[in-house]
Amino acid sequence: MVKETIVFALTSSTGLAAAICRELDLPLGKIKVEHFADGEILVEPQESVRGRNVFIVQSTCNPVTEHLMEVLICIDALKRASAGSINVIMPYYGYARQDRKAKPRQPITSKLVANLIQTAGADRILTFDLHAAQIQGYFDIPIDDLTAVPMIGQYFKKKKFAADDVVVVSPDHGGVVRARTLADILDAPIAIIDKRRPKPNMVEAQNVIGDVDGKICIIIDDICDTAGSLVAGCEILKKYGAKEIYVGITHGVFSRNAVEKIELSPIKELVITDTIPLTDSNRASTSKITVLSVARMIAKTIDSIENHTPVSRVYDDYEYDSYK
Repeated sequence: MVKETIVFALTSSTGLAAAICRELDLPLGKIKVEHFADGEILVEPQESVRGRNVFIVQSTCNPVTEHLMEVLICIDALKRASAGSINVIMPYYGYARQDRKAKPRQPITSKLVANLIQTAGADRILTFDLHAAQIQGYFDIPIDDLTAVPMIGQYFKKKKFAADDVVVVSPDHGGVVRARTLADILDAPIAIIDKRRPKPNMVEAQNVIGDVDGKICIIIDDICDTAGSLVAGCEILKKYGAKEIYVGITHGVFSRNAVEKIELSPIKELVITDTIPLTDSNRASTSKITVLSVARMIAKTIDSIENHTPVSRVYDDYEYDSYK
């Protein structure tokens, strides 16, 4: 690892940043993040960053806007302190679901966030499983949109399900590419839940395209927010004869009573990553959630960036070819 590399953790990703530093055999950078009584935020690096390659680790999860503001202020502080390069590691990219105008007069907030990050002075951004891949095009700086699907795929592969028993399920038509990636890893067919969304956080499942009768179904998706969509999909899979239901999710947002819904649902196991930290209360209230860490993937990506080697090698541990 290049000596001039320094990794800072902001408030939402302290555990993940510490794990990344352990993988890199680096000390975690010292930084102070202060929230004042009136809501203002101050971010101050507590060590020199002059000429150094700095990596900021911060998921913009709840409270999204507060965590985003921390990133912007941190970037500004680093720029004014003469950092050599400023790299934002944002495992969960908040506002990613506002990626287009679904109705007249709606904003495209994910583009606004990209503009803010670039204007603040970031040189590169790294994220995981963007809700819409075209968000990469909102940036005019290098962006690495990694995927946790190969890691989730290897986890399920180790369960050694009978090959003919498994079906990978996309929870909607938009997730077919992600489902196909997991299906290729598991050498399994896919099915699609046909549903409609009358309004945000409300879903009406309609039908299943594909054969799930008597099968072990593995649903793969990027985000679980209120779990309404997920549970509705599981109910319809059960209705169509699914034997067991597993779920792989990159970002466990878990708003409102999502974990309670999952605990009461037909889901046998839900696998998430630590792009968003699972709260102690959520961890204690369910036995169905398994957390996989993306720390090693991020550490290998940092190493690739610093040593000018292909980032695609982060998938070597999971026997996945990103160029397929």
